[in-house]
Amino acid sequence: MADDREIEEKLWKALEDSPFIMLGIDGAREGATQPMTAQFEDQDRDAGILWIFTAKDHDLIRAMGQSNQALATYTSKGHDLFASLRGTLQIDNDRETIDRLWNPIVAEWYEGKDDPKMALLRFDVEDAKVWLSTVRGFLKPALNKLLGRKPDAGAKEDVAELSL
Repeated sequence: MADDREIEEKLWKALEDSPFIMLGIDGAREGATQPMTAQFEDQDRDAGILWIFTAKDHDLIRAMGQSNQALATYTSKGHDLFASLRGTLQIDNDRETIDRLWNPIVAEWYEGKDDPKMALLRFDVEDAKVWLSTVRGFLKPALNKLLGRKPDAGAKEDVAELSL
């Protein structure tokens, strides 16, 4: 069984490998989330910050008028890690951060770093619940069904509740 620090490391590594989250504003749009690409570097990771480039007229920006409490869900590329993240979301068009995170993929979406339609969102992750999954985790319910056993309700395997 992994400890919380190992699970947190796995979360950040998974986000590096596949940075796509489902992001939403708590209480807005009936809790609907939508796919966004998160970026971070070591200094952001240490502070628990994810950055998201978006358009100023995006519905997430409009929803921030109601609340800045954000939630995100994440599934790793191999479906071996799942996470629920909570924190605050704000527009932070800090030029140094834009310069640091700017890359060819982001550049395809905007007319340069000074595009008036662009907004950089800062997601300060306050806490996360992370689940690790293994082949055993997927096979155990099937085996229980075959053997006529009841599932282990609330079984604690590799789950961590993290404060970031």
